[in-house]
Amino acid sequence: MIINRNKKIKAQLLQGFGNLKDDSFDFEQIARYFLKKDHSNAFQILSDKTCNDLDFNELFCFIDRTDSKIGQQFLYNKMRIISSASSEDDGSEQLIEEFTINPELRVKVQYMLSKLNNPEAFYIPALFQDEHLKPPKWFFVIKLLSLTSLLSLILLFINPMFLLVSLGLFLINLGLHYWNKRNLYQYLESVPQLLKLNGVARELFRYESLKAVNPGLQESIGIIDKLRNRMSYFNLEAKLQGDIQIIFWTILELVKILFLLEPLLLFGVLRQLDIKRKEIEEIFIFVGKIDSFISIAALRKGLGKYCIPNVIPEPKVLIAKEVYHPLIIDCVKNSIQVNKKSILLTGSNMSGKTSFIRTIGLNVITGLTINTCFADEFTMSGMRVFSAIRISDDLMNDKSYYFEEVLTIKEMIEMSGDGKPNLFLLDEIYKGTNTIERISAGKAVLSFLTHADNIVFVSTHDIELAELLKDEYELYHFSEKVDQKTVDFDYKLKDGKLKNRNAIRILQINDYPEQIIQEAIALSKELDKNVAYLS
Repeated sequence: MIINRNKKIKAQLLQGFGNLKDDSFDFEQIARYFLKKDHSNAFQILSDKTCNDLDFNELFCFIDRTDSKIGQQFLYNKMRIISSASSEDDGSEQLIEEFTINPELRVKVQYMLSKLNNPEAFYIPALFQDEHLKPPKWFFVIKLLSLTSLLSLILLFINPMFLLVSLGLFLINLGLHYWNKRNLYQYLESVPQLLKLNGVARELFRYESLKAVNPGLQESIGIIDKLRNRMSYFNLEAKLQGDIQIIFWTILELVKILFLLEPLLLFGVLRQLDIKRKEIEEIFIFVGKIDSFISIAALRKGLGKYCIPNVIPEPKVLIAKEVYHPLIIDCVKNSIQVNKKSILLTGSNMSGKTSFIRTIGLNVITGLTINTCFADEFTMSGMRVFSAIRISDDLMNDKSYYFEEVLTIKEMIEMSGDGKPNLFLLDEIYKGTNTIERISAGKAVLSFLTHADNIVFVSTHDIELAELLKDEYELYHFSEKVDQKTVDFDYKLKDGKLKNRNAIRILQINDYPEQIIQEAIALSKELDKNVAYLS
């Protein structure tokens, strides 16, 4: 029965390679490792703001093809961190290629990784990231009571009167035993999963090609193996929760109470885990890396088109050929070339400006984190990514839309001058204020942001901005075709600024009163006279 079940699982893994996950995503648990990981050496930690602007969680759900909770946590952390552009190749591409062309190896590894797909495995990082419980100052009393209970039991065979002593000690120990249950329950999920993790790592390390991920891992595996006997008790306790009324477990519970075995074992194990944090994390990273490599291989298998980016040392360069957004069904592909200038996009609502900005942003992120871009070709400088796309009022802190936007762009201004190359993504800059000040402030800020090695992608409805920035920014636009009763978008990027305005025409085909249409046309002609003055 077990053999047939294993064959079925392996067949499903073979057949499902490259497919999207049919699973729920608990981001509170997935992000556990990332939130407490030391990222002091990272080139950039992607902010929650940028992740929200670029729909990072949805992107992660699309990219994640891992087989374990360990791999899922590791991959999430990997995608939230942009490493230094000068970091050396870690051999990942060789393993990704091997997992792609060697299905026999891949399925064996996936099967082992699937043993760590229990949600309880999410708690493993707590064993090397969180503070462990410390024994109380009076813990020596527990040791003394345990020893006294043992002596009273031995003396019982000499003098039956020691039965009363044993009963008295049992009652005292009973209270301490159940006091300790609260402590024990905190580790019933993580410690048994650590044993599984160590076992899986041991099996994976037998493959020569996988040893390259961490050649010295055997020492860490051996250190955790030495704790196996003590930690195995947690497996026993976990089963106890469902079988408490079985006679065997009842007898075992009585023995544990009498000799206070649980607190002695618990704090003994925690003391050992506390000094073995480095070894536990090494094992976690080893398994997580391997799972993430398979996930990237599966992602590429499932894509219609992808490329490995070319990250170059030359600053302020970005070349994207036939780039697309992986979350947009039948996404129209576009190409663009950035060379020393930034990009200003004009166009009406729904024409594709914001989606294109997001497309560039997420491709830079996936290119620099998982070495995969959704394009025919993608060449770029190494850079950090900042955005001001999805901004809303912060009513809880009494901040208006405009004030939130001001603070977000201020952070960009501060980052723009720290000597590191940046990609700034902005959608409709300062749209929370009046036209004259929006154009004036927008021009000043955009001129400032594009200095040094920074690249800016910004969208606007203000044609005036395009005129004012044409020497510093390459101008592109998206447009639509308006017929008698329809508006059709082709979502194709076009050179130059938008020449045709269709907003009033769209009002007209939607049967707005003719009086409104004529007045709007007259006013727009009058306002257009200001463009020549501003330029």
